[in-house]
Amino acid sequence: MAIGELLRHWRGVRSVSQLALALEAQTTARHVSFIETGRSQPSRAMVLRLARVLDVPVRERNQLLHAAGYAPIYSEAGLEADDAALVKSALQRMLAVHEPYPAVVLDRYWNIVDRNEAARAFFGWLMGERADGGPGNLVLNFFDPDRLRPYIANWDEAAEVLLQRVHREAVGGVPDARTTALLDEALAFPGVPPAWRVPDFGRPLLPVVPVRFRRDGRTFSYFSAVTTLGTPQDAMLQEIRVESLYPADAETASAAPGAGSR
Repeated sequence: MAIGELLRHWRGVRSVSQLALALEAQTTARHVSFIETGRSQPSRAMVLRLARVLDVPVRERNQLLHAAGYAPIYSEAGLEADDAALVKSALQRMLAVHEPYPAVVLDRYWNIVDRNEAARAFFGWLMGERADGGPGNLVLNFFDPDRLRPYIANWDEAAEVLLQRVHREAVGGVPDARTTALLDEALAFPGVPPAWRVPDFGRPLLPVVPVRFRRDGRTFSYFSAVTTLGTPQDAMLQEIRVESLYPADAETASAAPGAGSR
């Protein structure tokens, strides 16, 4: 895709006019228009400036640079990079200090790449032998009748909110092919209302929707908070987030499996 098409795409995503973009990027609306129509070739610095104003994610900034004929400048090595030791240490520390409550590290596609001991204990208690396959994918765990779904007391409410989050939290606000495939796989499970197949961006999300887990006559309720890395210079690191669960009532805080570990 040409740089002009990509720029026009991101302006549409961010609902920014050519004039507003030009003012923020300290250029002219005429220059922005010429870039979009292919009549002008932007400099590398201009591409980065426009991307910064539009808050284009790091991975997609590389795509903009490539489309304009420049080499990408952001790495995509993620936690496997030699210089990611500090980030890995910070993530492990975040998981540890959140004990005795569950916390997990998720990648761009909601795969669980790490978790703390409280998460292992709690979800191991919920799923029993079903947890033997590993932590898996948070979204698919939620929707799969053979994973977490049977143990979520308010599944209809919580699953719909999660699905809207997948749409809303897609990096850059636009689901890519893999995110779309993840949504399709989740929606293919039985009992998913057809209306969920269309994202409902018109309805505001509630500030907090606790998820109530139930097994063996016991119910525990959590709500979540999400943490992302600040100003990452690596595409995969920008996409990592920590999902921390907090007890929504006193019983969960004191009696949930794993809560007695501190």
